[in-house]
Amino acid sequence: MPLQLSQKEKSLLMDQKTHEETCVDKYTKYANQAQDPQLKQLFNSYSAKEQEHLNTINQILGGQVPSVGGQQSQGQQSAGGTQAPMTSAVQGNYNQEDAKLCKDLLMTEKYVSGAYNTAIFEFRDTNIRQVLNHIQKEEQQHGEGIFQYMQSQGMYQVQ
Repeated sequence: MPLQLSQKEKSLLMDQKTHEETCVDKYTKYANQAQDPQLKQLFNSYSAKEQEHLNTINQILGGQVPSVGGQQSQGQQSAGGTQAPMTSAVQGNYNQEDAKLCKDLLMTEKYVSGAYNTAIFEFRDTNIRQVLNHIQKEEQQHGEGIFQYMQSQGMYQVQ
């Protein structure tokens, strides 16, 4: 029996679909614009993850409850784990354009994660809540990866 979504649930999913499409577009575009090869790699890996999120949202809209695989977060860890070598950069001597891309994507991830938080509370189906929570955690990991990159490059000073 296919999943029955309320109008509100459908509306929230359509919003998240738009957010995921925007994330895929931004990460792809910004990967092409980034100067630092490691930043390009980070953005490309996040673009692929955002595409997975979009596919998941489309599955739910199609009436399916996707399974949340443990391996999805594994790829995220390896992408986030590539941050450590970047600490050798000269603090404050970073590419201004790369910094702008990072700031925009960090702001985007904060917004998208918050939107997932709202959506999660509106869903009746526990399994869908878990799937959306899984996506939200990955969005937060993207934000953390961008933050770590920015901090390692001297782009983000923690006060």
